[in-house]
Amino acid sequence: MDFTSKQDIDAPIAEVFEVLSDFDSFERSAFRRGVEVQRLGDTATPQSGLSWDATFTFRGKKRDLRIVLKSYEPVTGMVFSGESGAIQGASKIELMALSPSRTRMSITLDLSAKTLSGRLLLQSLKLARGSIDKKFKARAADFARMAEDRISQSA
Repeated sequence: MDFTSKQDIDAPIAEVFEVLSDFDSFERSAFRRGVEVQRLGDTATPQSGLSWDATFTFRGKKRDLRIVLKSYEPVTGMVFSGESGAIQGASKIELMALSPSRTRMSITLDLSAKTLSGRLLLQSLKLARGSIDKKFKARAADFARMAEDRISQSA
């Protein structure tokens, strides 16, 4: 099951990447949403292999997730993989400079099932694909606005 979103951000590509690679900020945001996060590695010098263990509740059940940074290309993008008991996924974030002050961010998320219960979960997600796709695109747009605001405040 794939989800994609493209957002244009009114900021230079290097500054957008700096916001994207602020992993400490994302960890704090997850904590505020009730997700327990433990980082395995150093975010001061991000590189492939940096990972996080996260525990959260989804559909009334406690879930464990491991997220691994698979590729880290400064200024152009990152690739993450995630794995839980029943589902695995990969996420790719790419940045492309449209002009010196405008950047296009492309996000792709691909989910697949590892077990029968994972297939059932994905099937229920497919039934609600329209609303989930809207939420995914809305969250990407929210992130783009947040990045623009953060960059404009620091300027």
